[in-house]
Amino acid sequence: MDQPFPETLHESIDFPDGLALDCGRRLRSLTIAYRVYGLLNAARSNAILVCHALTGDQYVAETNPETGKPGWWDRVVGPGQPVDTDKFAVICANVLGGCMGTTGPRSPHDDRPDEPWGTDFPPVTINDMVRAQKRLIDHLGISRLFAVVGGSMGGMQTLAWAAMYPDHVFAAVPVAACAYHSAQNIAFHEIGRQAIAADPAFHNGRYWAKGVTPERGLAVARMTAHITYVSEAALTRKFGRKLQDAATLSELGDRFEVESYLQYQGSSFVRRFDANSYLTMTRAMDLFDLAAPHETGLAGAFAGSKTRFLLVSFSSDWLFPTAQSRAIAWALNAVAANVSFVEVKSDKGHDAFLLDEPDFHRTLAGFIAGCAEHAGL
Repeated sequence: MDQPFPETLHESIDFPDGLALDCGRRLRSLTIAYRVYGLLNAARSNAILVCHALTGDQYVAETNPETGKPGWWDRVVGPGQPVDTDKFAVICANVLGGCMGTTGPRSPHDDRPDEPWGTDFPPVTINDMVRAQKRLIDHLGISRLFAVVGGSMGGMQTLAWAAMYPDHVFAAVPVAACAYHSAQNIAFHEIGRQAIAADPAFHNGRYWAKGVTPERGLAVARMTAHITYVSEAALTRKFGRKLQDAATLSELGDRFEVESYLQYQGSSFVRRFDANSYLTMTRAMDLFDLAAPHETGLAGAFAGSKTRFLLVSFSSDWLFPTAQSRAIAWALNAVAANVSFVEVKSDKGHDAFLLDEPDFHRTLAGFIAGCAEHAGL
């Protein structure tokens, strides 16, 4: 079968007792692929867990073995960076449901190990992803994480860590995140899912059996999502109405530079990502609602928390706007939690947390340094 991207042997750990899921089902086995940057100290008290976003992976600060591109957050994680690997052991795991080595739709089916799960893979939640990460952290002998840091879907995981395991998280930094997905966010995800399902090569999620992948549908899903990651100002600054090949439009075609850019985003994505994983992970984001289990609402998720929080939003992020981070800050204030909140002025949109934003980097570095001093690190 022609694979959409090469098979890579990822560093991983197997948990043969599996994992119970929120949906009521249980995975009979669990594999977590992960990377560690820096060294744990003797007390194992300097560990920082970085949680990746929807299309990220565990290769946060090194060349990705499948794409050959630099780590997706190498501006933030590394020697001398805001998350300094000379001082901290930084752990990043591919999420449950992913396609970079952790158990997901491409993994062998529990009942039919000679074929992958595909769309039979159980629905997972952000909380399930965090429970899987907790298994890894326990395996590494870490009783309390110094910090959990993540942006976008990674910020959702960060919030879930602080709510689910408050005694195991000294500091939490949710960046460009939210306590639940808005109706608009769910709508954009549904467009992507429908594009994948409508691709003739999807074959009800069993595309591997036909030796094909739903490339066109997955590319459209990526293009649609990518528009939500950037701001109008960023697109205008980079592309405006510039034409790619001619001074005027003489026929229908891909003539605007922004069209070519989106097509590149789509075509490069299908070479590294699995369509069924995309369906699984977008649904997990849509289902996330930190307040839902608590009678007192969002504040109830953090009642009694001793975790130190830094919430970061970006002024031009319309996907996870500042108001959503501010609502989390109000909920934390309501239970007298230790919280700082910063809105970074930027015209780069949601993706600003992945880009060169010196104000964000200085804020993050200062927060981590202050927490480290308080923790005696």
